[in-house]
Amino acid sequence: MKRGLFTFIIILTTCLQAISQSKNLSDFYKYNPVIEHRVDEIFNSLNDAERVAQMLVTSAGELGKPEATVIKLAQENKIGGVVFLKGTKENHKKLIDSLNAISVSKNQIPLLYSIDAEPSLYNGRLKGTAPLMNTIDIKTEAQSDSIARIINKELLEIGFRQNFAPVADVSPGNEAIKNRSFGDDKNKVVALSKQFIQTTQEQGVIATAKHFPGHGLVSGDTHKKSVYIDGDLQEVDVYPPLIDAGVLSIMMAHITIRNNAKYDTQGLPSSCSRKIVTGLLKEELGFKGLIITDALNIMKAVTIIDNAPLIASKAGNDMLLMPIDETETIDTILAEMQQDSAYKKQVYQSVKKIIRVKLFLGLL
Repeated sequence: MKRGLFTFIIILTTCLQAISQSKNLSDFYKYNPVIEHRVDEIFNSLNDAERVAQMLVTSAGELGKPEATVIKLAQENKIGGVVFLKGTKENHKKLIDSLNAISVSKNQIPLLYSIDAEPSLYNGRLKGTAPLMNTIDIKTEAQSDSIARIINKELLEIGFRQNFAPVADVSPGNEAIKNRSFGDDKNKVVALSKQFIQTTQEQGVIATAKHFPGHGLVSGDTHKKSVYIDGDLQEVDVYPPLIDAGVLSIMMAHITIRNNAKYDTQGLPSSCSRKIVTGLLKEELGFKGLIITDALNIMKAVTIIDNAPLIASKAGNDMLLMPIDETETIDTILAEMQQDSAYKKQVYQSVKKIIRVKLFLGLL
């Protein structure tokens, strides 16, 4: 009996040490009963409103919500994360420190801080950083590794643990993508994206492949209007190798699919289509990591839809990026959970996934 107890304590200690090591993200997909138990413990300590809040990612920085608004949302425990838009390293870190202090003082689950630190957007998101080459100019895996390391160093010093990069779209010719792509050679896009992902996650930052199911070979910009994949999904085959490489997060594009018998989204953007988020990405491609929407507050391809955050959640997204009104979003999701038991179960699965990744980041 004593030997069994001793063995259990050793196993528990080992597992907790593994959880506390932020660079151990590769273990996220491995089953471990001790970790599952800890996830359940944390989940069970929350009420449903606090659980739903974990799915919401608000915005901060010069192009985000006012700092006072972000602080209030954190104090009211209505968000699970914050994406930082344009700003200086100093201002970003100052706000992160303030938000962390709130989490500690109120004994809340720590927030997950994210940023669009793609090579092409890096200097704009973090003003004052040393210039980096654009993504399109990265030609080798060694360069992809080197650039990712430079970015990770800055992100970790500030407190960012999720990078909305790399862009895995094929072709720099699209109006929205431009030099943010690794190019128009699919094999090159896969190889350089894989390297960026592996380096990023080895250093304790979640990488995010985007924009599923593909924003490169289309015309138009989803920030401005509805954009269509007209026919075959030509970029989807980029993603299985990235999933196999262990990417922890994938961002959904607000791309509408038409003239495709199997994947037509019936006028909805892919981010709001259960056929694409759950049917294609989760079930067909077997992705078990975090699925996050593209921005829900400013992109006209999705703001034209009523209740877009709820529809995106019902489609299967785990994280809702920049909903217009966080309180309304929580209330709407809670009301739907009361009406739909299957949806309630799905929300719980999303929340547990978020708690799990925060454990592996060492935030909990």
